Amino acid sequence: MTSDYIFSFWTAFGWTLLTCGIFGYYVVYKMFERWVEHNKRRLEVLDAATAMAWEKAVAAGRGEELTPWFESLGQQIGVLRRITGEFRDPGIWTVICVLAGGIGQIVGYVLLDGDLTDHEAAERSAEDQLAAILASLGTHVALPTVPAPKGRHNVGGRVVALLASCGLYALWWQYDVMEEGNNNFRADWAREDALITALGA
Repeated sequence: MTSDYIFSFWTAFGWTLLTCGIFGYYVVYKMFERWVEHNKRRLEVLDAATAMAWEKAVAAGRGEELTPWFESLGQQIGVLRRITGEFRDPGIWTVICVLAGGIGQIVGYVLLDGDLTDHEAAERSAEDQLAAILASLGTHVALPTVPAPKGRHNVGGRVVALLASCGLYALWWQYDVMEEGNNNFRADWAREDALITALGA
């Protein structure tokens, strides 16, 4: 599963310089678009996997026994569902950044970081709970080990660094948002494949 858009910071930076900043707005658009699409896809996959696991539980006569597990799982998937309802339309956010300049981009970085932090913690917990449920039903899921979910950026510290560097720190901030998203997507691909493979078997 490799459908998510992966950024190359230096490629994006180079094209932004060559186009006198115009390409930077395309970068903003893609940063929001890839996030919206990724979260939707992950929600669909985990919803489908949960439904299949529930069918297995009912078929095994263990639906009532495992209901608390599924309720806990549902809470984590609910976080992903909430995120899909947040105001992250890529076109509108690109317009905001055109009109508000760097301030709009920084606000966007803060929102994307918060979304990723919540998303990552919820999806990891949901996958682990799904794997435990399926294991109890006799289906082993070989979920790859991944680093602990990321913490939120220190926004105050980053704003101070931004001001102290006369705006140059914004490049580092953008790099972090790009790479942290890339890392999450790559980790998700491997875990998603393992889950789909186990359910397919």
